[in-house]
Amino acid sequence: MRGMIPGLISPHPLGVALPALYQEDGFALRLTGALDEVLAPIFASLDGLPAYLDPALAPDDFLEWLSGWVGVTLDETWPIERRRRLVADAAQLYRSRGTVAGLAAQVAIYTGGEVLVEDNGAAAWSAKAGGTVPGTAAARLRVRVTVDDPNSVSLARLEVVVATAKPAHVPHTIEVVGRGGRSARGTKAEPASGAGPVAPDSGSDGTPPDALN
Repeated sequence: MRGMIPGLISPHPLGVALPALYQEDGFALRLTGALDEVLAPIFASLDGLPAYLDPALAPDDFLEWLSGWVGVTLDETWPIERRRRLVADAAQLYRSRGTVAGLAAQVAIYTGGEVLVEDNGAAAWSAKAGGTVPGTAAARLRVRVTVDDPNSVSLARLEVVVATAKPAHVPHTIEVVGRGGRSARGTKAEPASGAGPVAPDSGSDGTPPDALN
């Protein structure tokens, strides 16, 4: 039971289930009426249980509990709509983790911007044998994010998002640019030997020291 709601009517009143003798007793009806007021929020919660399990409909404070079910950590500074989207898309993000599409989707949820991901892979076809192999042999990854205000995106946090969503052995660069000619900010990280990518050390304001202003 989440709380009492004054005047909430129980869908299953106890008085009508009493023997006919007690249904004519005012005291018995008042007693069961008091119990109905206590039980009404419980019945309402049970009747609306599917909504509690839906990230789009769950109460705000219940969303944090749902996020634990799918193994994601919510940022309380995010708008509630973005937190709901992350919980709803968590299963799909896990399925596509390590892919270009999965990385772009996760960064888009985090930043709320337009995401372009470029890697060294490519595909092509040719009517003749011996054509040029597409792509490049060296692994690389470039993430470009376009938002209204580049300073609203924490590069340190974005670095963690990219590092955990990409293949561990692939070096990456991040660039955050603004619409309408705003200045760009970026980071570059190389993968650590056998230990996945290493995020740059943060400065006193939480911005990586190699950020470009």
